[in-house]
Amino acid sequence: MAFLELNGWDTGITFSASHFIPGHKKCGRLHGHGYGVRVRGHGDIGENHMVMDFIELKRWLRGIVEELDHHVLIPTSNPDITIEKGKEVVVTSAGKRYVLPEEDVVLLPIPMCSAEELAQYLLNKCVEDIPFPPNITRIELGVDEGRGQGGWASREMR
Repeated sequence: MAFLELNGWDTGITFSASHFIPGHKKCGRLHGHGYGVRVRGHGDIGENHMVMDFIELKRWLRGIVEELDHHVLIPTSNPDITIEKGKEVVVTSAGKRYVLPEEDVVLLPIPMCSAEELAQYLLNKCVEDIPFPPNITRIELGVDEGRGQGGWASREMR
């Protein structure tokens, strides 16, 4: 068994975005992070003497982080958050009301924009979009909120 790893901090797979965590004493305020995305693929070394070719995975990751970069991330599956969409996006949560230009917002089908939920969201999209070779047995994806702290999600592929 072997694994490959992509470290977003070293390969430029990063993005900057803002979010808030409703009800949290400190993180309930709108704030931002520099995020790095990391991926590990576990499996046997294939016929090409690699676990997997990095090229397609890096291309996909760079595309998805570009969609999130320099946006306000808003979860759409949280019962404590109300969202009204139009030319502006009006977000109401925990007694606060945010009015943001539509082009500045990315609405994500997750319950919270925590590092853990972002990791699970990106992992699900990654597995849906990338045809992983059959020798890959497990994928792990991490989203760091700055270096040294983040959340991970993993999926068994067999």
